Amino acid sequence: MHDETYHYNEQRWQALVAADALFTRPALDLDPDKARAYLDLDRLGVPGDLAGRRVLCLASGGGQQSAAFALLGADVTVVDISSGQLARDRQAAEHYGVAVRTVQGDMRDLSDLDHATFDLVWHPYSLNFVPDCLVVFREVARVLAEGGHYHLMCANPAFSGLTHHTWTGEGYLLTQPYTEGAATSYPDQEWVYDGEPAGRIRPPREYRHTLDRVVNGLLGEGFALTFLAESREHYPDAEPGSWAHFIGVAPPWLDSVWRYRPASSPEAGVPRP
Repeated sequence: MHDETYHYNEQRWQALVAADALFTRPALDLDPDKARAYLDLDRLGVPGDLAGRRVLCLASGGGQQSAAFALLGADVTVVDISSGQLARDRQAAEHYGVAVRTVQGDMRDLSDLDHATFDLVWHPYSLNFVPDCLVVFREVARVLAEGGHYHLMCANPAFSGLTHHTWTGEGYLLTQPYTEGAATSYPDQEWVYDGEPAGRIRPPREYRHTLDRVVNGLLGEGFALTFLAESREHYPDAEPGSWAHFIGVAPPWLDSVWRYRPASSPEAGVPRP
């Protein structure tokens, strides 16, 4: 599915790797205890015994989550659009002496992966880089084994496209209609580059996925919600108009975990439409 969206995201992430942006830096200081704390599995309610478990890190290159799961004994596969990001996963795997499989591809097309292959799909912030979330959910349902878990982090749709740059002196101004699939863009945050300017790297192009679309889309594929949290960070002394102040007013991310219970199972949760 090498459409314009694919090429935009691939080129942007290749440029981010070249710039050593935050999410492209492999985690090279982990041990099993640090890996477990980094993944925060207890909070999410994901089974903590990962020895031999089959984990797909979806659109999750960079040598961070893949390394953490591998250190905990999981059988790890990473799918990412950027060859540079996948190189960082191989770098981290070599550093720790663990095995990680890397596959370059689009989260909307997992045809290189077999049906019902994984016990856990770990999907950090990336869903909003594609215009149709339902395509992704269908692919996740196909490769996830019955009873498996799907961890999804995505933009809080109420504040999608809103950043601290929209400070008016009194609050953060919402100007975009709450429309499924609407495209938005904004400057990268300063912390992505340790305060250094991004140069000529193109800004992220994101698409709003409304809450009802996400929730009903996953329910329709046979998923049952087991955990949901908004990003909760509060800095009382933060300067209004700063990123730290903004995230205390408008939580920018949602974190969720879903259990796959397809309709054909006797223990199915919500039937497919």
